[in-house]
Amino acid sequence: MIKIGLIGFGYWGPNLARNFNVNPDLELAAICDFSTDRRETAGRFYPQVRLLDNLDDLYNDTNIDVIAIATPVSFHFELAKRALMSGRHVWIEKPMTEKIDQAQELIDLARQKNKVVFVDHTFVYTGAVRKIKELIKQGELGDMVYYDSTRVNLGLFQQDVNVIWDLAPHDISIMGYLIPFKKYEVSANGCFYYGNGLCPKSLLTIYMENNTVAQINVSWVSPVKIRQTMIGGTLKMVIYDENQPSEKIKVYDKGVELNFTKEELYHLKVQYRVGDMYAPKIEDHEALALATSHFVDCISSSKIPLTDGKAGLEVVKVLVASTESLKKNGVPVKINS
Repeated sequence: MIKIGLIGFGYWGPNLARNFNVNPDLELAAICDFSTDRRETAGRFYPQVRLLDNLDDLYNDTNIDVIAIATPVSFHFELAKRALMSGRHVWIEKPMTEKIDQAQELIDLARQKNKVVFVDHTFVYTGAVRKIKELIKQGELGDMVYYDSTRVNLGLFQQDVNVIWDLAPHDISIMGYLIPFKKYEVSANGCFYYGNGLCPKSLLTIYMENNTVAQINVSWVSPVKIRQTMIGGTLKMVIYDENQPSEKIKVYDKGVELNFTKEELYHLKVQYRVGDMYAPKIEDHEALALATSHFVDCISSSKIPLTDGKAGLEVVKVLVASTESLKKNGVPVKINS
């Protein structure tokens, strides 16, 4: 039985606690939070769990095998480093760290200590995203042309990060899993109207190898909640809508064919292919439950997680470059390779 200690019982911590508690191979041994109210809430749901108000008691508990970190990103690095140094496996919420060198240090330290670092990019474990990956691997979509996602809603304004760091990690991680192309540079434009210094609306354009481009639209100031991704291939196109209760994925047999020789370049001949649409069946499971089981399997079998430290690092690289581009009013910034 793997014993896990959870740091943070705020927004996402309760979801982690619920999944850790029901996994047959995990024991939720401790929850640490500085807030008395949050500890009391945790105690009502998990009376058998040790409740702590300081980190030393958690890290000094030699029975703890795993430290799960559900805190603001500014605390991720130090908490994860301390866990690895003390010989624990680590579960880290997204985004992995604030800085590229911090993420790399955690990766190196985990390798030295022979420990697992798992970054909770939950959407990678959804049935819908896994089905799209299957379609791409089977070649049904053809070569990848573009990735276009919209993740907008009204609120919640964050005090410590802008909307890019809050919402875009979901789409960057999904894109990295589905289309693992080399990313060259990113341009980020945003809105600073509300004057708190934190951008609540932004559009990222990411340029990748094979002339593939991605655009990620994120916002805290939309009147409606939209969670939609379009992926264009040379053969077929996919729309993934997280808000749909059923038929979250629709595959369209539509596309564009350019038929011309070099001599006909200035008389561009375009043919539009319009075929059928179908909605493939997807696995019905809670993504976080699957992620938890995968994490346990990686610890037990010494496997590399699907969303390991390297995957987390790739997301941080895009976020860091996006922040720099945002400061430069959208000037493209190279993504650290």
